[in-house]
Amino acid sequence: MKRIVFAVLVAGLVTGLLLTRSQGSSVAAEAFAPTPTPTPAPTLNPTPRIDDPNEVIKVDTELVNLNVRVIDRNNRPINNVQQKEFKILEDGVPQQIDFFTRSEVPTNYALVIDNSGSMRQQLDKVVEAGKVFVNANRPDDETMIIRFVGRDKIEIEQNFTPNKSDLTDALDNLYIEGGQTAIIDAVYLAVQNIDDYEKSNKTEDRKRRALILVSDGEDRNSYYNEKQLFDLLRESEVQIYVIGFVDDLSKDGGLISKSPRDKSKAFLERLAAESGGKAYFPAGAAELPKLAADISSELRTQYSIGYIPSNDKHDGTYRTIKVSVDDGPNAQKRIAITRAGRNAEGGNAQTAPKPKPTPTPGQKNP
Repeated sequence: MKRIVFAVLVAGLVTGLLLTRSQGSSVAAEAFAPTPTPTPAPTLNPTPRIDDPNEVIKVDTELVNLNVRVIDRNNRPINNVQQKEFKILEDGVPQQIDFFTRSEVPTNYALVIDNSGSMRQQLDKVVEAGKVFVNANRPDDETMIIRFVGRDKIEIEQNFTPNKSDLTDALDNLYIEGGQTAIIDAVYLAVQNIDDYEKSNKTEDRKRRALILVSDGEDRNSYYNEKQLFDLLRESEVQIYVIGFVDDLSKDGGLISKSPRDKSKAFLERLAAESGGKAYFPAGAAELPKLAADISSELRTQYSIGYIPSNDKHDGTYRTIKVSVDDGPNAQKRIAITRAGRNAEGGNAQTAPKPKPTPTPGQKNP
């Protein structure tokens, strides 16, 4: 009897276990079930990517653009140099040229004109020369006119425009005013304005950027210093052309200091050299119309060259740039002139901080 009862109990237990496992709902039943061997997940093959020919692929590269003038030993422009005849070195390392053109490139440039008392005798001729620049503009060129005296008198007489009548009117409105000259501030703020205007342009066509400074070169009242200005130029593509009236400055210097004339001339020459431009020192105002024509011609007879630097570190360091050109026919010496170097993007650039300037350009004609 006991055996029969035990058998019935066992049978009932097995039946209950089978029912519970089949329903998958009893925790107690699961305790009796053996641990199943896990089935490995199937390996999924990724869906192949279909390339979209219209997709824009963004690559984090830094294209360095150079405006290069080529001259002979007599300072005459040479306009028939081929791409293969140029060589670019950055920090002494050869670079591959990725972009090259010698066609005319539209130019955005600023006329930055000293209106302090030292320019009183030259102003009429300066205005005349300014009109030579404006009249030489091509349809896609744009010009801005800035007058300056001291740090509190740096004014945009005419913002960037291709309209020659507006530019001529702005030149006619220039006038001499007393004050301590702030050349560094005027150039600093003009370069910022040129760069900002280029960045704000919605068109994809790049334009050459230039600044034409007319002054005696003696700075007396700037908020910025020379180091801050040259640090800015290393981050910009603006070429600076200088017309310097330094002859009226004193030639007397101290035992360890340059004369005002020599100091001003050295500063103006460095402005031009560092930016790949050119400095002119006319003997008198009568030379201005011809100089204006020469500068206008030089702005339009340059080579635009671009390269992606082999040193792709975005560490903000300063990199020297040297461009050379092969000699021409009959061993003709050809000299390439461009900016002296650049600051790499990113990082902690080796430049002075850029404090907010005290002088704010007054914009008369938006």
